[in-house]
Amino acid sequence: MAMLDQQIRRVLSPYAFLLLAGFLAGASGRAQESSKEMDGMYQATVIVTGTDMRSRPIGFSRALREVLVKVSGEPRLQTDARLDPLAAHADTLVASFGYADQMAGIKVHDDQGTYDRSYDLTVRFERERIDKVLAELGEQPWRGERPVVVPVVRVRAVVGAPYLFSAEVPQGADQRISFFNSSVKYGITLRVPTESELSARGVGVDRLPSPSAAPTASQVLVAGTLEFQESEPIGWVGSWRLRWHDADYAWQVSGVNFDEAINDLTRGAIRVMSGHDTPN
Repeated sequence: MAMLDQQIRRVLSPYAFLLLAGFLAGASGRAQESSKEMDGMYQATVIVTGTDMRSRPIGFSRALREVLVKVSGEPRLQTDARLDPLAAHADTLVASFGYADQMAGIKVHDDQGTYDRSYDLTVRFERERIDKVLAELGEQPWRGERPVVVPVVRVRAVVGAPYLFSAEVPQGADQRISFFNSSVKYGITLRVPTESELSARGVGVDRLPSPSAAPTASQVLVAGTLEFQESEPIGWVGSWRLRWHDADYAWQVSGVNFDEAINDLTRGAIRVMSGHDTPN
């Protein structure tokens, strides 16, 4: 490396060399940052009961499937039967794990505070072995910068008038938590638009934007509606639209709770953006 630096110095002016050195340092820093972000994709946190072997194997199994989906961008791996034998022995892929008590600081007052206590189990898997598993399944890691997903959604709940989901709307407090949890689960950033952003773009309850109207090139807009349906199947009905690489995609979900409706939006977006053919 030192010899290479000397050769470069002889060819370039001092100023040009400094520019090149800064560029290389910046590129190296970005590569390290990207690698660090990718490392985070190889861990997942699931809820289990207790810290012993009663629930640890199933916790490892659930975490493994979540990591495979997050790393690859292929949600179908969540229920892929080919993974059943491996998921049953997910411990063989684990690099480290740890527990966090969900009731830490809360005084023990009944059985829920002893052997039935709930814990967050965070599992980190060996990166090389996860990549190998994906290759054997015909998949590969979804590397590079992942676009930010901006959901523009009209919501009609059980009661009240329909409203636009935003960063400030009072009715969307619990829903914003659902969006955050979904972004963590699937390894992307979901950026909820503000009221001012929606207003500036002329978006209204009766006027949703075109999916091609993303704020920037590094963002993807998912436009849609979310309504609670009281007839069969009872639950939330979501309809989503997305434009990616000059192609339009649309998909739906029905009869689910709100969290699962948001997860459906996220799954569809990551499947398309990671290079798979359809949202579902």
